[in-house]
Amino acid sequence: MYNCIIFDIDGTLLDTEIAVLSSLQKLVFEELNENLSFDELRFALGIPGEVALNRLGITNILDCNVKWNKYLKEYFHNVKVFDDIKDTLIKLNEIGILTGIVTSKTKEEFLNDFVPFELNNYFKLVVCADDTEEHKPNPEPILKFIELSGANKSKTIYIGDTKYDMDCAFGAGIDFALALWGAKSSIGINANYILENPKQVLKLAKV
Repeated sequence: MYNCIIFDIDGTLLDTEIAVLSSLQKLVFEELNENLSFDELRFALGIPGEVALNRLGITNILDCNVKWNKYLKEYFHNVKVFDDIKDTLIKLNEIGILTGIVTSKTKEEFLNDFVPFELNNYFKLVVCADDTEEHKPNPEPILKFIELSGANKSKTIYIGDTKYDMDCAFGAGIDFALALWGAKSSIGINANYILENPKQVLKLAKV
């Protein structure tokens, strides 16, 4: 099976949906005077914030991305680690699996939004949005991870919750597993594996 397992963060390791969409909803109302529903904003999950803001027609993207991150802190109490994630990561480390992260978060967002949950020590390598020119769904972030880690593509799998994650994995020539606990639905996603619980990740692991 796989001796290298790469994880997405939002919707895979952390349940951030309510916080991300609530803060974006607030920003859009302030900037565009539009009341958009979570369903209308859900496309923004899994891609860099600047890309999402551009798609919404927001022009002062850099300032608004900073503002969005500020608003996110107001909803940070809604963010939590998915059940069974920590135990799964501990076990993967115990059996010698190379674990890493490929995320659309910038390094600053990674430090502010992920590190406080005390999971970062379980990962050998992290590729953030500012580590590559292109971003998900482009394969460059995973290819960068493969380059830096020296991992064997045929023994590597990416676990995420969106079509962006799947496209990134397949474009890089590796397998993909859907984190159904974050994705909620597998419609439109042709994953190699559909995992209902983080503990099922262990079935993919092979030293």
